[in-house]
Amino acid sequence: MMMTDPISDFLTQIRNGCMARFEQVDIPSSKMKLSLAKLLKEEGYIKNYKLIKDKRQGRLRLYLKYDADNAPVIGGLERISKPSCRVYVRHDKIPPVLNGFGTAILSTSKGVLTDREARKQKVGGELLCKVW
Repeated sequence: MMMTDPISDFLTQIRNGCMARFEQVDIPSSKMKLSLAKLLKEEGYIKNYKLIKDKRQGRLRLYLKYDADNAPVIGGLERISKPSCRVYVRHDKIPPVLNGFGTAILSTSKGVLTDREARKQKVGGELLCKVW
């Protein structure tokens, strides 16, 4: 079966893994998903990630993070720009997520960046998703 939106599938697998309280989730790998995983780790939403090589595209193993009460650190994930409706924003029009408590992730000419990094570097781009 062909996947029409791999980023939505990536976010859904993380969301489902958090709701089921899984320690880790395995996702088919790509450069974009690897960049997203790197940002999620840097922002403290996941413990770690690991690229597992296989004969095809490889698998990306994400180690999910929970707080002391065993509640997921990721409160929510929302896809913004979709294949059917792309959303592009300028650096000064990037919307804050939960008044700064969440993170927006953008695909820019300088790579995949968080909303704070994009504002600091003054680059806009495609608004991929929001995480809180």
